[in-house]
Formats: sequence, C-alpha cells, structure tokens
Amino acid sequence: MASHAQVSTTAVSKVLRNAYGVSAAMRDRVRAAIDELGYRPHNAARAMRGRTFTIGVLLPHINNPFFGEILDGLMEQLGGTDYQAILIQGGRDPQGEHRAIDALVDRQVDGILMIAPLGSKAELEEVAAGTPTVVLGPHEKSAVYDSVHDDDEAGAELVVEHLIALGHRRIAHIGQRDASRGRPAALLHTIRERTYRRVMAEHGLAGEIAVAATSYTEAGGHAAARELLARDPLPTAIFAGADLAAFGALAAVYEAGLTVPGDISLAGYDNTRMAGLAHISLTTVDQDGAILGRTAARLLLERLAGRSAAVDFSLSPTLIVRRSTARSGSPC
Repeated sequence: MASHAQVSTTAVSKVLRNAYGVSAAMRDRVRAAIDELGYRPHNAARAMRGRTFTIGVLLPHINNPFFGEILDGLMEQLGGTDYQAILIQGGRDPQGEHRAIDALVDRQVDGILMIAPLGSKAELEEVAAGTPTVVLGPHEKSAVYDSVHDDDEAGAELVVEHLIALGHRRIAHIGQRDASRGRPAALLHTIRERTYRRVMAEHGLAGEIAVAATSYTEAGGHAAARELLARDPLPTAIFAGADLAAFGALAAVYEAGLTVPGDISLAGYDNTRMAGLAHISLTTVDQDGAILGRTAARLLLERLAGRSAAVDFSLSPTLIVRRSTARSGSPC
C-alpha cells in the first residue's frame, strides 16, 4: 500500500486513522491507492492495534423521524473517513439502554454517540471514561464527554409566544413522562414543559395551564390530545413537545369532528420533513437535526484524534410558521 502510493507507512497509518497533520494531497494519494488496490483493512486486525473504525450510535427507538435527520448529518460528517456507524436501540427503559451500551462497548467501538439517553450523568461518565462519548439531547455539562443540544427553552418560548400573539389563551401542552434516572431538570421535555408553564404565567394565563404527559410518539400524542379534548372548556391551541406527538394529536382532533386550525391551532417541535408536507403544514420549531448530527460526529472525531477538553454545543432554534396555527377564532 505505502509503496503503491509512494508514501511512508506512517503516512498511510495516519490517513487510515484520520489523524491530524496529514496534508490534503497526501490524503488524496493514499485514498487513490486504496481505491486502486481495493484495500480493506481487516476489522479484527484493527481492533488488535486499538482501532475498529466503528462508531456506536445509541437511539431510544427508530420511530421518530427526527432521529433520521440527526443520522443524516452524522453520516455526512463521517463521509470521507474510514468510520462506519453501528446503530442500536436502547428502548424506553434504563435497563434496556444499559444492555445496548454494553453491547457497543463489547464490540470495541471507537466512540459512542448517545441520543436522548436515559442513564444518569454518573452512568454516562462511567461509559465515557473508557470510550470517547458525545451525548445529544440532555442539557448537562460534563468534564468527561461532549454535549450537543438545542436551546429548548428558547424554542418552547417561541411557540408559546406565537400562540399568545395569535390571541390564544387556552393553550394546552403535550409533554412526556420522565423515564430517566435522577436528572429531570436537564432533559429536553422537562425544559419545554417548564418553559410553557413560565410563559403562560408571565402572560397572566397560569389558570389556563393544561398538560397531558404521555410520550413523544404518535400514539402518545393521540392519547394526550383525546385527554385534552375531553376537558371543558376546550383548548383553542395545543403545543406538542415533538412533531411526532403533534401528528398523533392532529388525528385525534379530526376524529373528534374538529379542524386544524379552524377549531384548534396545533404546533410541534423538531421541524421534521413530514411537518412541511402540504396536507399537514405544521407550525413547529426547527432545531436542524442535520446540524446536530454533523456537530456530534465532528466532536466525536476530534475526541478520537486526541482532544480531551469537554465541549458543550448549543444550537439556537427558529420558529417555522405554517398553516396549522391561526388567530383564535379564525377559520384559516
């Protein structure tokens, strides 16, 4: 390989490890030789040398389309490197997540990206002490792992202020029950609900606060909306803490013989691709999953290259206004 590329074996090793200090020209020469020779390093041999060139990605589940957008960003950032992602579901309970993390560590992945993990900070730091780790979602700083998250307080405030500006007073919220271990204040769904309550109170609407806590799933959003629609008086607007829950709520509203936004305005969070479809046209918060995924991958690659100082990255969200929200009492 080295002789074919007319470079040293050290240079080849650096390119294969995606290490710092390799010029673009050198990288191109080595990669050209790899392509010409059809070279494929054996993963077992890599593991013996300390690298497997795999990154473990821990997901709660694969049903949320927003996770797919995070993965798109991750894979884009890994493109051009020798790293491959291994996906694993942690499930919705800490025990299942713990088994999934153990499976990744046992397979000697070089690094782990945890998306919305349920484990406590101490548990995540224990993993990160042995395997370079980036945690996406929770608002928790650590000296051991990197954190990537949206500014969920700013995003939730954008939604509630938008609905109040449209004249809505009976604004309800679909939240998520907490299944984590001992750190609710750092979790995005807790922050979104807390911000909803704060903004409502700041506008003198504390008496109108109504929360249905289920799960950020279609089924959860459907059940929560049915609970809210059974109340008297009806809410005139619903803020769902995730687009997926908003989709379920949308179905429940129509099943009740009501319309969006004629009877009830509906807003979500995530700006998934489905939210922009013409027949859905959901007002939602854009936290750009692709940027979050690219950033998480970049930070993980930096850690694998030797960086040890922890990074806390926060993304500023924007509100995308579509047809699912309208002035209170307005048919469109």
